[in-house]
Amino acid sequence: MKPQVLLFYKYVTIEDPLALMQSVRSLAERHNLLGRILIAEEGINGTVEGVLEDTETFAKELLEDTRLSDMNIKRSEGTGESFNKLCVKVRDEIVGTRFPKHVDPRVRTAPRLSAEELRSWYEEGKDFVVVDMRNDYEYQSGHFKDSVNPGLANSRDLPEALPKLEPLKDKTVLTVCTGGVRCEKMSAFLLENGFEDVYQLENGMHGYMEKYPGKDFEGTLYTFDKRLTMDFGGDRSVVGRCKRCGDSTEKYVNCANDLCHLHFIACETCQKPEGTHCSLECEETVATPLHV
Repeated sequence: MKPQVLLFYKYVTIEDPLALMQSVRSLAERHNLLGRILIAEEGINGTVEGVLEDTETFAKELLEDTRLSDMNIKRSEGTGESFNKLCVKVRDEIVGTRFPKHVDPRVRTAPRLSAEELRSWYEEGKDFVVVDMRNDYEYQSGHFKDSVNPGLANSRDLPEALPKLEPLKDKTVLTVCTGGVRCEKMSAFLLENGFEDVYQLENGMHGYMEKYPGKDFEGTLYTFDKRLTMDFGGDRSVVGRCKRCGDSTEKYVNCANDLCHLHFIACETCQKPEGTHCSLECEETVATPLHV
């Protein structure tokens, strides 16, 4: 049967995260799903894959929880091999920002901008700035045109990147990410730090690209599963560049130097059967084994 991937999140108070974790894990196991689901006091965030019928039944039963009944669940075509296992865990956060506790999207976050509204902004030539709140390596294979990349290695790096964004304080800022969970919290952080005209893209890039494939988004969308990138169709360009030679490509690898292990883009010519290195320095560095 046809495989399908579900992507979902919601910031909502979960008084007993452990109980919800056990319930959701049981539900996912019952419907033969694989993937990752994080549950915290602040909400739920997950991506799972299974056959179409199982994922739809899972989604229906998950939304029967009154706390999650209005949660948006995004769907995309799977491969049947997107995940190796099912992992459902309780965490302190559903996105690892380590922001102060008062930065709470359940209390204050930026207004949502729909895909249709963003498309209108582009068509009208509105003066606004898209700030990409994903990790830098995700940005490399695809992003909204003319967007700002703060260069984050992790979500928790936003405070350090704030000086780079300071010139945008008087601009209309739209925060974007894959499905919405990161930019909802990142936009709350910007509001707490003096940004006034801030929006977040409703349902993230995934939602926009579903409705407007090949429009305004350049390249392909990075995914945190074995697919690595996802193409929604349309007339699109390839913006990814090989870190070693600069050729156009969208292929990701991990640096073969275990002391680096950088996730980066490399063309087929630069990829080596014995392992691909992100730089000449990594290629020439021999990791010294630890003695215990």
